[in-house]
Order: sequence, then structure tokens, then C-alpha cells
Amino acid sequence: MTSCNNYCVIMAGGIGSRFWPYSRKDKPKQFLDFFGAGQTLLQLTFNRYSKIVPQENIYVVTNVQYKELVKEQLPELSEDQILLEPTRRNTAPCIAWASQKIQSLNPDANLVVAPADHLILKEAEFIEAVQKGLEFVAKEPQLLTLGIKPSRPETGYGYIQIADEKRGDFHKVKTFVEKPQLEFAQVFVESEEFYWNSGIFLWNVNTILEAFERIMPEISSKLSDGEEGFTSSPNISIDYGIMEKAENVYVQICNFGWADLGTWGSLHDALPKDLQKNVIIKGQTLLYDCKNNIIALQNGKLAVLQGLEDYLVADTDNVLLVCRKDDESTIRRYVNDVQIKLGDEFV
Repeated sequence: MTSCNNYCVIMAGGIGSRFWPYSRKDKPKQFLDFFGAGQTLLQLTFNRYSKIVPQENIYVVTNVQYKELVKEQLPELSEDQILLEPTRRNTAPCIAWASQKIQSLNPDANLVVAPADHLILKEAEFIEAVQKGLEFVAKEPQLLTLGIKPSRPETGYGYIQIADEKRGDFHKVKTFVEKPQLEFAQVFVESEEFYWNSGIFLWNVNTILEAFERIMPEISSKLSDGEEGFTSSPNISIDYGIMEKAENVYVQICNFGWADLGTWGSLHDALPKDLQKNVIIKGQTLLYDCKNNIIALQNGKLAVLQGLEDYLVADTDNVLLVCRKDDESTIRRYVNDVQIKLGDEFV
């Protein structure tokens, strides 16, 4: 297998509403530098995969609204490598569309499909795992996902239960479970049969397109109509649409310091903390009797805080948000309320 058959699809079209007020409709989280590293989440993701597949084989799927942001942040990409969704239709139509495009260019292509908002702490281990996975799917007509050994009963991630059947280091998947309640998550972690679903998938392009034709022909047939077909495709994730229903799904158990930066809480888990478990992302702080908070300010701004525990304090040019750190579902409600009562200026 030559590396020229390996491709990467980076999904970068979401609006990241759970990271409001930092993430805005006109500049969502994937286009932000969350770590003060001088690179946005999208740039970090692109650079990571460019060590695994040729740069010319990396495609970014995003909403048409973000075309200029992608071009500005990834000038290495040609116009053809930026696939513009006319509307948001979740990950199943996005992946089918990108897969059809790549198959037309290379009918032997192997794909790694990944969101733009993951944190990977152990890059060498990550590169090794993805290369190993690409070798597997090049030889085997299987759908592969990367699984992470859970370190806590996290309710914000999906879980994968493994079966007894194995092919080398690759386990047959018994079942997928979407974001469980806490008591189930605790049972899953204790059972040692369940792993976090990283949302990073690998397959040969023909394997995934055959799965769409078999399981979701309504997407396959619509996408042959081009842009109009994409707009009328069902709004469904690849997990619900394909992975939970397919018979040929395997998981590779990995340990590369993974976090899905879907929420402020996940960012708090991933980043270094002070002795009181506070995470300071940007700005200056003086904290008095404060524990387990996440504080994101503008550079050059000072916050003096007293008596806060388990809170998020996020400050931008025109919005200050102070709320419970773990009430992630309510942030979407705040965004909706702001939009209804005050218009688009603050979202």
C-alpha cells in the first residue's frame, strides 16, 4: 500500500454553540486558538494529519459560510480541497459526499475521517495508530473506529462495547451507546468492555460507500443530484445512520491522550490546572477561595473572583457569560434566548 492512496477528510462545518460566547456563528470554535499556541484547532488538526497523508490528499468539508476562513487559515489547500456544504446536514451526508468526491479521484482510496476539534496530547502514538488503522482497512472491507479507554464515567461521549471476536489488534464492535446517563457510564467504565467513541473513523472508500448504498440508499441516491441533493439529505450522524447498523464494524483501542473539545467542561478536563483545579485559558486572574472553574478572558483583561466553584467565566468583546461549568445543555438555551430577544449581534 502506498501513501498516495491514503486520504483525510476533516469535518469543520459546525457552529460550536456549546462554546458560546467564544465560538460565534461567524467564527466557530474550529477557527479559534483555544490554547494560546498560535494555531487554531483546524490548523492543529491539518498539521497532525499532514504527517500521515500527503497534504494534497487532505480535504476540509465546511459550510459555504466559512470558505474564506478555511482559505485564510490553510493557504496550503487548493480550491478543490475545500468541499463547501450548502447547508448543515450532520456527519452522514457530509461523509458520503466527501467519499464520493474522493472515490471519483482515486477508486482505491483509504480514508481517515475526523472532526476539526480534537485534542491529541501524544502525537507520535496517534500517528502510529492511524497508520496501523489505514493498513487494516486497505486490506479488510471493514468500518473502523478508534476507541479510547475511559478514564472516568463521562456522560458527554458515546461508548463502544467490544465483542469477543478479534482480528489482530482490532476488535469486532458489539454495540454503540450514545451519551449515557451517569449511572450507566459508571457501569460501562467498571465493566472494561466499553470504550469511548473518539469519532475518528477509517475505511476504504468503497467499503463506506457500499455501506451507504446498503443502509442509507436515500443519501446515496440524493447526492448524485449534486448540491440540491445534499440540501434534501436527512440530517443524521454517521454513528446513527451507518455505524450502529452496519455488521462490519471494528474498533482499534488507542491511548494517545485524546479529548473531544465539544464543551467547556471537556476543555477543563483536558487543560493544565492550578492547585485548586482552576483552568485559566487567557487573561489575568486573582482568585480567592475558587475551585474547579474554567476562566477564559480577553488578553489584557483582569478578573478578580471570589467564592466560585464549578463555574465557567467567559468574557469576549460584547458578551460576559458566568454560569455553572457542567450545565452544558443550557448554554444552547442561552444562545437561543439571546438570539430571540436581542438578535444576531451577540451570537
